[in-house]
Amino acid sequence: MQSEKTKRLELELKKIYQKHGKRLPFHGWHHIEFVHSKSLEFAGFIKANIFLVESAVLCHDLNYLVKPNSDPELGEKLRRKILINCGYSLNEIGKIESIIMESHTAYRGRKISPEGKALSDADSLFKVLPISPILFSNQYIIQNKVDIQKLSKKITSEQNKLLAKNIYFYIPAVRKRYLPWAKTNLTLWNQVSEALKDKDVLKLISK
Repeated sequence: MQSEKTKRLELELKKIYQKHGKRLPFHGWHHIEFVHSKSLEFAGFIKANIFLVESAVLCHDLNYLVKPNSDPELGEKLRRKILINCGYSLNEIGKIESIIMESHTAYRGRKISPEGKALSDADSLFKVLPISPILFSNQYIIQNKVDIQKLSKKITSEQNKLLAKNIYFYIPAVRKRYLPWAKTNLTLWNQVSEALKDKDVLKLISK
């Protein structure tokens, strides 16, 4: 029964993302597929509820279909509508919403559920892939209608504190494997923020 719900949800969301794909060059279906695959892998490490992890992953970024550069709360009504149409109960929807909120980068704390850890670690990994600054940063800027100053401020303000608290990744095996990538990525963005204080750099990118 639960597997039928997630299968239906995946098919429904894939149609929606394919229809609106041009609006989401960063948070598009390619992002959902990657986070989906990795979150299920990570869920297995800590015996998280696969049904809840998969359901939360598939719809965790629907807010970007509602409004660019928004937080997950803005996608709540759309998520609820889609989940109900796919046969989810209100109790299940409440649990999924909680997982999405607690795993959001700007809201994360030390104590989150195993399901939130699986989603959070997979989503964080997408951010720190060595290819992400090269291939995806500009796509984020285009999608969310921000500039590099706003992007660098968002990344450094949200993610430096996670690194300092040792909760950039929650799952020990994931932390061991990917924390060096996170540190390298944040070093880059901290240097970007520093470079943007130089008047000649600002002049350079304003042209």
